[in-house]
Amino acid sequence: MRAAALARRSWPKVTDDAPDDAELADLLEAAGRVADHGALVPWRVIALRGEARRRLGDALVEAAAVEGEAAAKLAAKPVRAPLLLALVAVVQPHPKVAEWEQEACAAGVGHMLTLLLDEAGWGVMWRTGPHTRHPVVAGMHGLAEGERLMGWLYVGGKPATGRPERRRAPVAEGRLSSLD
Repeated sequence: MRAAALARRSWPKVTDDAPDDAELADLLEAAGRVADHGALVPWRVIALRGEARRRLGDALVEAAAVEGEAAAKLAAKPVRAPLLLALVAVVQPHPKVAEWEQEACAAGVGHMLTLLLDEAGWGVMWRTGPHTRHPVVAGMHGLAEGERLMGWLYVGGKPATGRPERRRAPVAEGRLSSLD
């Protein structure tokens, strides 16, 4: 697992290949094993392919209230990958499990899924943006009361040009403290 985490890269450009629903279900079975206080399973994933990506682009344009070149650029973003996986936190009232814990569980599933997709040979990048939680965007996804969009995993084949460079300096130094 350490090797998978250290090897993970965001793939901003991917090919038109993508995993099918059977492979996604298998990966989600593993990703869904993240810590889940109360065993609420407070998440779900929506696969967007084909025209659904264009409808998302239209919803983003409507949410942003832009026109012209800005609208065309925004509408084109969801079609940069053949598959978008919308990560949804399914938040429910619970006396012991706070809303933030439920969203953290959904985020954990998303992160684990990025590792599993990468390990399976797929290029993936988690994207969000200022309109992730806009009502028009939520409506396009058919979200119910208490469901919150956490962003999208853009998924596709890894280009033959090689993997993106790791641009980040080591992060652990200075971020761990101990109390006795």
